[in-house]
Amino acid sequence: MSKVKWGILSTANIGQTQVIPAINRSKLGEAIAIASLSGRAQEAADKLGIPKVYESYEALLSDEEIDAVYIPLPNHLHAKWVMEAAKAGKHVLVEKPASLTAHEMEEMLDVCNRHGVIFMEAFMYQFHAQHKRVRDILKTGEIGEVKYMYASHSFFLDDEENIRLSPEKGGGALYDVGCYNIHAFRHILQAEPKEVRVFSKMNNPYHIDMTTTGHLWMDNGVQAMFDCSFEMKTRDEYRVVGTKGEIICQHAYRPDRKDHKGTLVIKTNEETRKEIISCDQYLMQVEHFAECVIEGKQPQYTGTDTLQNMKVIDACYESIRTNQTVTLL
Repeated sequence: MSKVKWGILSTANIGQTQVIPAINRSKLGEAIAIASLSGRAQEAADKLGIPKVYESYEALLSDEEIDAVYIPLPNHLHAKWVMEAAKAGKHVLVEKPASLTAHEMEEMLDVCNRHGVIFMEAFMYQFHAQHKRVRDILKTGEIGEVKYMYASHSFFLDDEENIRLSPEKGGGALYDVGCYNIHAFRHILQAEPKEVRVFSKMNNPYHIDMTTTGHLWMDNGVQAMFDCSFEMKTRDEYRVVGTKGEIICQHAYRPDRKDHKGTLVIKTNEETRKEIISCDQYLMQVEHFAECVIEGKQPQYTGTDTLQNMKVIDACYESIRTNQTVTLL
């Protein structure tokens, strides 16, 4: 296999604007089919140069020419269609959050493993080179011993029909954007949360968390805090603070909106400098996944990592429900 032949389940905006174009830019893959239940598949196929159109997901999964599927369906449908894809022998790249609970994630991984398919959750931001640069700076000791990390991700959502506002479809700020903050703590600090204390109010018209804040105690001694919201201006940054300085990642999750340029500000007692790092994170994501499919190897971000992230999200929602600190380790 020299190229991965992709099928796309749904005409979701993130697929049409980011992931499918990245697949088409890729040297290792091509989008050959798209399916939708909305009747919009042909329109999307014409726009994106996809040769095959299906009016059902089952029909696409039965196409023997397809090697892998990308699933950007609403959150509550991820588990069902990941497992259906695995049963059909298709490798799976699924949007975040991959599931709604850790238990659901365990079922999905079991089915993927039993059918011998590669699974990866589409946390595209981690493939941008700026995050490796952050970890490399931390290793040098330039900002001293890390004591604290803060992360924020928000945007103002004023569309009352948006599925992110539906509790039945896995809506909520923590699922949609807070998951990035939690992932960033684990990814950058290379540590796991021991305890979480999270706050949100659900007594709004949508009965979801519109704004959520949280405090995590990591197993390496670092304290981490986050906020996520559908009620604030667009923000996507994190900062890591040490005994001698700090690193601010200004466009942590969506540098593609800044011409793919990540901006790091490094402040120490001696100086403040800025580093600009360019990287096409969506392209890097699909290239990495395709390479795994072609070479038969596991992704650098494994299903076990996804399961752990879901356990932390479960604990965050439990903390919101019980108004208590929740212990993970």
